[in-house]
Amino acid sequence: MTNHSESIQNLVARETSHFQLSTSQLVEKSLKRKEGKLTETGALRAETGKYTGRSPKDRFIVKDSISENKVDWGDVNQPISQEIFDNLFDKVIDHLGSKEEIFVFNGYAGADEKTRLDLSVINEFSWHNMFARTMFIRPETTEEALDIEPQFTIVSAPTFKADPSTDGTGSEAFIIVSFEKGIILIGGTEYAGEMKKSIFSIMNYLLPEQGVMSMHCSANVGENKDVALFFGLSGTGKTTLSADSQRELIGDDEHGWNEDGVFNIEGGCYAKTINLSPEKEPEIFKAIKFGSVLENVVLDETGVPDYDDGTLTENTRAAYPIDHIDNARVPSVAGQPTTIIFLTADAFGVLPPISKLTKEQAMYHFLSGFTSKLAGTERGVTSPQPVFSTCFGSPFLPLHATTYANMLGDLIDEHGVDVYLVNTGWSGGEYGVGKRMDLKYTRSMVRRAISGELSLNAFEEDSTFGLSIPAFVTGVPKEILNPRNTWVSEEAYDEKAYKLKQSFIENFKKFGSESESIAEAGGFRL
Repeated sequence: MTNHSESIQNLVARETSHFQLSTSQLVEKSLKRKEGKLTETGALRAETGKYTGRSPKDRFIVKDSISENKVDWGDVNQPISQEIFDNLFDKVIDHLGSKEEIFVFNGYAGADEKTRLDLSVINEFSWHNMFARTMFIRPETTEEALDIEPQFTIVSAPTFKADPSTDGTGSEAFIIVSFEKGIILIGGTEYAGEMKKSIFSIMNYLLPEQGVMSMHCSANVGENKDVALFFGLSGTGKTTLSADSQRELIGDDEHGWNEDGVFNIEGGCYAKTINLSPEKEPEIFKAIKFGSVLENVVLDETGVPDYDDGTLTENTRAAYPIDHIDNARVPSVAGQPTTIIFLTADAFGVLPPISKLTKEQAMYHFLSGFTSKLAGTERGVTSPQPVFSTCFGSPFLPLHATTYANMLGDLIDEHGVDVYLVNTGWSGGEYGVGKRMDLKYTRSMVRRAISGELSLNAFEEDSTFGLSIPAFVTGVPKEILNPRNTWVSEEAYDEKAYKLKQSFIENFKKFGSESESIAEAGGFRL
């Protein structure tokens, strides 16, 4: 029988294993090993080859005594046997053992010390270890790192490729979580984001069991200790809107919410960089310096990043320590939220730019997790397509979605939180006809929602979605607040809005009869 702990300990104990290297040492190793290049800004840039994003179809959870009756099994949480896991584990350990060097980082997930996860990351690549050091919470000393007894260990071997015919995987790539063994096994993919999201999935399993809400959201806090949460899928503005020069950034992607308030799960930020500019996103632009990692960003011959070049992928990324943001809050903890913002990029152009939600509507839109896929982003997509990602993060939720939705509803009630749905997408028509909402208007709406000014406003109800639209917002043209008024044809708007509403209703059927009351209360009868 495989002794997983002993195998890992023997691997880490080898003389060629590098433990807890500093950022400078990891950069030096990465350059010497030709894993990346140094950019003009001082950031380390690496390419991830064939895989430039997550590979959800290659992600599995071992079905064991711990997970069998708790995990919400299905297309997202795919089961795999202990036998397949053990076989691949042995092969990966042998593979890493044959390498001249491996890299080990010990750290934490979760800024709340009462519920934080002690973790270890074992990497084949130096730059992957630098990514882990950037994205997770770093111990203050090597001595502290040595004392960590990991509850979970990531074992990452990108150049080991599985053989689906003998290894039981779907492809050469695999990301396998074993809750019983406390191991995340990654192979066949060089995309570093798999490590970050695997730990987030673990936290989404562990935290609710401790009565703590886990959330795929960004968060910031103002000088009046007013905490705001921003939920949204990629491309909706979650990172951009939370990086506000007028507020302290708690974190850009993953948080927990407990009896004391909100805490960041990570120690870094992982921002999309396509079309990044110092004018639109100055905080993020300035954060990309020495100690940061760029993924798949094209460089010119002098090492200057071209953030407008999506030749390798549109999913170009920057990982940087949170303290690279001038107004970051360290440690990344704050009090109870006062405002929640749900972000959607509606390419149909029918949702209001901002609307206030009841608790029931909030639970409905949280479970729906709507945004849009644009024409041209994938082969065969010729017009906007609705995309629904449960709780704005379905790929990372091991438990049933209603677990998270019910916790959110209870917290909204307990702390009297204002919830808004903000559309950062199109106005005046769908994609190709209308135009994208101006960022300055969205910022103005969000700031006034967070300040509490908007909650004192007069509202009118949208007849299709039942949303409460503010009569006016300071600094925002009144005519854009009700999307029906921005279309040339009101009949065309009504037709498109009705079609989108039916997509919401059809999507919600997957939650079954237990969610009918949420749909009814949210205004979307099944």
